[in-house]
Amino acid sequence: MSHQPVLTAASGRLLQLCRQLAWVLFALALWPVAHAAPLSPADELAVRSTVQGQLAAFAADDANLAFSYAAPNVREALGTAAGFMAMVRAAYPVVYRPSSVAFLKPENKDGQVLQRVQMLDAAGEAWLAVYSLQRSGRGWLISGCLVVANKGRMA
Repeated sequence: MSHQPVLTAASGRLLQLCRQLAWVLFALALWPVAHAAPLSPADELAVRSTVQGQLAAFAADDANLAFSYAAPNVREALGTAAGFMAMVRAAYPVVYRPSSVAFLKPENKDGQVLQRVQMLDAAGEAWLAVYSLQRSGRGWLISGCLVVANKGRMA
């Protein structure tokens, strides 16, 4: 018996919305760096720590902790920690269970902070996860993630 989440019409629409958001974030990730202001070393560390924390929560199957790293836009769109975890398992399996990760230097592009992470999945396929983050009163929160096949080399 399979333990795959059952997608309802509402979750299917939500998945479609998430994919559309991901393409917008990907387009932002490709925006020229000319307008970028560098992040402070403390912010670079905090951004990386935020993504690492969420990945650790996925590895521990801690939906509440993983959801706590999500920005308000994600929390509102998905509603619950369980719904968030189900979406990640279904739409982002490499993020849910990467076999390895390599962080690139985070960038600030016109106020949009992007953290690129090279990942390998269980089959050894290479992926690039581009996270967008926003500053909040609690530190950095993840506002989106786009995962694309990475045909380049791993760092």
